Amino acid sequence: MIEEGAKMANITAADVKQLRDMTSAGMMDCKRALVEAEGDFDKAVKILREKGLAKAAKKAGRIAAEGAVNAKIVNDTGVIVEINCETDFCAKSDRFKEFVDIITDTILENKPADIDALMKSNVKGTQTKVEDLLTDKIATIGENMKIRRFSLLDGTLISYIHDNGRIGTILKIITDKPDDAAVLEAAKNVALQITALNAQYISKENVPQSAIDNEREVQLALVMKEGKPENIAQKIVEGRMRKFYEEITLLGQTYVKDDKLSVEQYVQSVAKENGASIKIDSFVRFERGEGIERKEDNFADEVAEMMKK
Repeated sequence: MIEEGAKMANITAADVKQLRDMTSAGMMDCKRALVEAEGDFDKAVKILREKGLAKAAKKAGRIAAEGAVNAKIVNDTGVIVEINCETDFCAKSDRFKEFVDIITDTILENKPADIDALMKSNVKGTQTKVEDLLTDKIATIGENMKIRRFSLLDGTLISYIHDNGRIGTILKIITDKPDDAAVLEAAKNVALQITALNAQYISKENVPQSAIDNEREVQLALVMKEGKPENIAQKIVEGRMRKFYEEITLLGQTYVKDDKLSVEQYVQSVAKENGASIKIDSFVRFERGEGIERKEDNFADEVAEMMKK
């Protein structure tokens, strides 16, 4: 290790690499920090951290719509969380994946009420606050990142993650056979169904009256525009409303693995075959970046702009 007071000429590539391994900062940033610190590694780390905080603040306004959805269940408690970054490249990196895993574990350990409470929590196994770890990660990875949302559930739970974290679901069932392999397999299949077809509600009874009234008005207006007599129009609307319920309710949807059954019929058949009771209690489905307005960039223009700096 270089002694304090070392000059730039004595700072080697190995020193730069060592600092980079310690901090995950960029090579040039590490070199500049070592020069400024005259070879003192502790000072160089402090310099990088201080500069990193400034960089993180600048990145905070940038759109983060990539990232990953993750889910984990320990005993009878489960969490599903969405963490965002700016690029798919970052989302696939080991450093980002490690960050997602540690935040997932931290939520399970602390069971915070919301994002604000999570930010003030200690990262699992450390005395570091989540907000400080996030800031450090933004600085070292070089992209804006956000812990966007999470949900905690308790009970008999099953999770399903699709396409490397693009979509995820965590499902809660109520059953008298929570350890039965066939029951858990059925729950897994239902979680897959939710992930694939994005049910909005469990059953018709769960659909808000406002949503029903709105859909009925829309369908009636469409049928009337087709010139149907009012008595016929009402029957057509009722038929379309049945289709509406089949599309937005989980139990009403056609089961993806057997189009002769609804999801409700599938669950009932598994329960009957295994002498079990199975009730779909609740679910949470996250899709990465849903609802986030994405900025459309011209890559060539972006590279050209970077070259000017």
